[in-house]
Amino acid sequence: MDGSLARARRWGVRVPALGCAVLLVAGCTASAKPVERPGASDRAALPLALDDVQGRYLKVIREVLPSVVQIRASRDLGSGVVYDGQGHIVTNAHVVGSERTFRVTTANSEEPLTASLVYSYPEQDLAVIKLDRVPAGLRAAVFGDSGTVQVGHMVLAMGSPLGLSSSVTQGIVSATGRTVSEGGADGGPGATIANMVQTSAAINPGNSGGALVNLDGQVIGIPTLAASDPGLGGGAAPGIGFAIPASMVRKVADQIVRHGKVVDSGRAALGVTVRSVVDDGYRPAGVAVVTAVGGGAAERAGLRPGDVITRVDRTPVSSATALSEALATRRPGQRIPVTFQRDGAAKTVEVTLGEQ
Repeated sequence: MDGSLARARRWGVRVPALGCAVLLVAGCTASAKPVERPGASDRAALPLALDDVQGRYLKVIREVLPSVVQIRASRDLGSGVVYDGQGHIVTNAHVVGSERTFRVTTANSEEPLTASLVYSYPEQDLAVIKLDRVPAGLRAAVFGDSGTVQVGHMVLAMGSPLGLSSSVTQGIVSATGRTVSEGGADGGPGATIANMVQTSAAINPGNSGGALVNLDGQVIGIPTLAASDPGLGGGAAPGIGFAIPASMVRKVADQIVRHGKVVDSGRAALGVTVRSVVDDGYRPAGVAVVTAVGGGAAERAGLRPGDVITRVDRTPVSSATALSEALATRRPGQRIPVTFQRDGAAKTVEVTLGEQ
């Protein structure tokens, strides 16, 4: 259940040339000014700055940690965040799995409370459960605007890694706008989620469903998974974790609390089930359409079972996961070209995307 890892992938990083910087430090230009060394007053100010950061960490932990809970199902456990004063708790869909009842331990309770599933939305790996009894002093977290999150922002990850409740790790926002595919429970593809926040804060099994918090005490994301590195035998890659942005969490959780389900996903769909195919050299060659939903986007555009999709707009599609990632950044109603193979010939049709 918990501990789903991102599918193995490597990101190329451009390293800027350092030659110019080295020359400037060496003083090779006539206009270069000598480096000013910090005086005694600057050195005296440094401990104060560190004390201020530590003070903010402590303040945020005192304010937010009571809103982060441990969720235990029949065999596994994860974390959750108190969403409102009515006892709704938001977490990951893979934390709740197929369970419908849970034991929840809050920061202020010695005995676990009972909770029931309201709705699980695996497509976005989010779920909401509700406490059967709301204890006195239950505090809802404040969800921030994930659109203002910037690379370099300091963050704290709160949850129950490896069953250690009320644990906190620290790091920075390493990147934003990542599209990440999870591994499914059966070894197949899981949810593909766009616009995730990448962080260096440690994300371990049990952290899933917890809180990624900025230094203003606002939840900016729900930690969901860590990257995996095939060079480490498929183990977690240190310092690369991902969180679902707060804006998507609020959109999904608000609908579940209000309607008992997700009524407007905002996720684009072709309306097909597919399987990955390979060429004669056993290289990924695209995805074959197994079924096309009647009246769905693909069927309306003329796609039919047996067609092999190879490109969505300008994005090559070599596998079912690649197709999910290409669609994750689109929106329902968008009109895009889809290229496919039929009877050995390449064809392209315009498809108006539906909703998942």
